[in-house]
Amino acid sequence: MEQNKRSKIKKGINLIQSMIYDIRGHKVMFDNDLAVLYQVETKNLNRTVKRNLKRFPSDFMFQLNDKEWEILRCQFGTAKNIEKKRFNPYVFTEQGIAMLSGLLNSDIAVNVNIQIMRAFVQLRHYVTTNTETNEQIAQLRKLLMLYIEKNDKRVNDIIIALNNLLEHPKPTRRIGFCPD
Repeated sequence: MEQNKRSKIKKGINLIQSMIYDIRGHKVMFDNDLAVLYQVETKNLNRTVKRNLKRFPSDFMFQLNDKEWEILRCQFGTAKNIEKKRFNPYVFTEQGIAMLSGLLNSDIAVNVNIQIMRAFVQLRHYVTTNTETNEQIAQLRKLLMLYIEKNDKRVNDIIIALNNLLEHPKPTRRIGFCPD
């Protein structure tokens, strides 16, 4: 029975992690995804937020601009049922989601919020403890820098050779009759 409960929690966390995006350097969730999880309509969730805007500074929640939204819509394609909305969506950071839990005071909201917080904690834990990946990234960065160094020298050599040709062109041989 306990194993079944753990399995459900793991599935819930995996679902939530698939709804977390990196936008403007923040890990965020979309208003419509949160509304689905909290089992409320998106417009009601946003209405609640707008009534309490003091609780949501720009590092807790922000609205996507037209360019960001267009890029994300193209990336999502039809995988998510996304159509052009009248307004661009709002996204919430971890702190914004925590603030939402205080406003949406239902049992569902409390349980979902616990799972969301666990998902964010797991993501943070993965990033900070996965030293093998960090070492691989560091090695790739070194290789890239060496490659750029070598190729920069080659490109520089080519530029020098071209400049020399422009400054000291080879004399051309005259063919035929040319009066001086």
